[in-house]
Amino acid sequence: MSILSSLAEALVSARIEVVDLTAPLSAETPVIQLPEQFAQTARFELEELSRYDDRGPAWYWNNFRTGEHTGTHFDAPNHWVTGRDGDDVASVPAGRLIAPAVVLDFSEQAAADPDFLLEVEHVRAWEAEHGPLPEGGWLLFRTGWDARSASQQEFLNADDTGPHTPGLSVECARWLADESPVLGLGVETVGTDAGAAHSFDPPFPCHASLMGSGKYGLTQLQNLALLPPTGALLVAAPLPIVSGSGSPSRVLALVERG
Repeated sequence: MSILSSLAEALVSARIEVVDLTAPLSAETPVIQLPEQFAQTARFELEELSRYDDRGPAWYWNNFRTGEHTGTHFDAPNHWVTGRDGDDVASVPAGRLIAPAVVLDFSEQAAADPDFLLEVEHVRAWEAEHGPLPEGGWLLFRTGWDARSASQQEFLNADDTGPHTPGLSVECARWLADESPVLGLGVETVGTDAGAAHSFDPPFPCHASLMGSGKYGLTQLQNLALLPPTGALLVAAPLPIVSGSGSPSRVLALVERG
């Protein structure tokens, strides 16, 4: 039996489970909120064209409007000024959209401290237990933040000082971009950076470092709790928007259940 035939048989027999890591996309989907002086992303909107009526008796369809970075989405290198000469989302090689993934679970720490930051030593300790990060794969940072995704207020968790959500330290972001073997970072929060990253030096280090190194981001993931620490295969499917900086994406994980 060929490799693809074996994979197909394992999917049909449920020996490989397909786990959907995508947040449902609707008008209630939380979106990032920038300071008032900056342009804001659009919330998701549907415009009904017809629904089995005089506008179209046999069909239902819609127009939709949304931001590139609304809901579960893919960040391409050209999303940030450090990657302005890098790939747009339509130019990301298709072979990089299917890759191994590991899950680093720091949900307990994030529950105790919403401003928790992942440090290089945390990753090194994880590697000591589970093995090295995958070459050309994804680091998925689990914080349990997907449990807040039904509420804009709880998801952004902002006060007078700004948002309070977990993320990576400046040093960890640089290390992930420049020294680690992974091609991208996946998170459950509204963006790859911590809520307080606007005040870091430099600000927004995940965006600056990852995009500047030609790497990618995945945000607003769900169901990371259903994945093992190692062994998952991740499929990210952004729309190939020409010159686009990102796209809402369906993100799936294949997990062997034995």
